[in-house]
Amino acid sequence: MALNPQYEDIGKGFVQQYYGIFDDPENRANVVNFYSATESFMTFEGHQIQGAPKILEKVQSLSFQKITRVITTVDSQPTFDGGVLINVLGRLQTDEDQPHAYIQTFVLKPVGISFFVQHDIFRLALHDV
Repeated sequence: MALNPQYEDIGKGFVQQYYGIFDDPENRANVVNFYSATESFMTFEGHQIQGAPKILEKVQSLSFQKITRVITTVDSQPTFDGGVLINVLGRLQTDEDQPHAYIQTFVLKPVGISFFVQHDIFRLALHDV
């Protein structure tokens, strides 16, 4: 499969759609539809999770309701299988907590004419050294 020439548009469009669903508490559980039942991996603050059912458990276990997000940059690269690597840098605030910088990286894997999230790594940019 060739490199996808529309990787930039796909990356930006995906980020907009993903966070639009994730940031809506009434709709948040629907992010599970981006993941494969068995072939998706998530690392959330160092915790490894595999498969959509376990990813949904993690999403539903998050204690916040309100989330405010500012995206600084979305950087995308094509992958050699026609997918897209996406790196998001931004700042978020949950409920009344302090805002924190975060980094989230996705790998979108092509399936037919669509994609699923094969890899998702989320980390708050905290410097507690």
